[in-house]
Amino acid sequence: MENLNSIKKRIKSVNDIGQMTNAMQLVSSAKMRRSLVLHDSVYPFYSLCAQSMHAIRNTRHEFSNPFFILPEKKQGETWKIGAFVLSGDQGLAGAYNNNMVKITEEHIRNKILENTRKGISTEYKLYVFGKLAREKLAKSGYDVDPDFSFPIAEPNFYQARTVSHIIKRKYLMGEFDLVYLIYTRMESASNMVPVAVRLAPVDMKSVTSILPKTMEEHPIGDFDNIEFLPDPDKVFDFLIDTYFNAVIYGAMVDAYASEQTARLTAMDNATKNADEMIRKLQLISNRARQAKITNELTEIINGAQQADNI
Repeated sequence: MENLNSIKKRIKSVNDIGQMTNAMQLVSSAKMRRSLVLHDSVYPFYSLCAQSMHAIRNTRHEFSNPFFILPEKKQGETWKIGAFVLSGDQGLAGAYNNNMVKITEEHIRNKILENTRKGISTEYKLYVFGKLAREKLAKSGYDVDPDFSFPIAEPNFYQARTVSHIIKRKYLMGEFDLVYLIYTRMESASNMVPVAVRLAPVDMKSVTSILPKTMEEHPIGDFDNIEFLPDPDKVFDFLIDTYFNAVIYGAMVDAYASEQTARLTAMDNATKNADEMIRKLQLISNRARQAKITNELTEIINGAQQADNI
């Protein structure tokens, strides 16, 4: 049987860990609530932008806007892909960051295989929010931009606008043919779905696919009798900028909320495991104490018997 003092030390150690995980759980819970407020505040604005783009799209057959034109590739040519991956800056979030690495690897592999079957080459560059997935992807040999560094914690619209400007500039300069956002979409507090959204050129199906179902079922505004001034093309050009900013900000908020939810769940499980381990150790401690008392009583009785015999 284990030494009683050793068991007491283990109980204290596990208790300290349980207090730490419980504190982290409370912090993550507060951050998650804040992130959900941000999450819910983003989508009415994005929904109005998305529906306006659809309304203009339905009135026009062709657009000259470069962010709406999907290039065509023939055999022997190359697709240049830029993927912006949203992961976390900190660990202790369960499998969240590892899952983001796995999702990114699968997306890149699938694109390479898909293009190879068509006789088309693939070049890609990864731009990773958060340091954990960036480090893991770089160590795995993926082409990760070392100079791109944005935190995912406490996202704000100014960061989203800066990233949007980087993406638009690189796309217009011809560095990319396709731009994807890879992140975890938070559909509810218990359901997080990994997604890879084509940001550029704009995919009209993707415009509404990342809206919450409530937004799709209850559209905002009536666009049937709206006149777009000075003309639909000009309004569409403006909405493209707004769309980029809104989608990137929404993805950052989604990723932040998903990370906090994953950490909350992980810390809750860790706290429960610590409590269960303490209960088991206390049982072992009680048995060890009883065994010690029994041994002491046996020694006393044996000593008394020996004294009587003398």
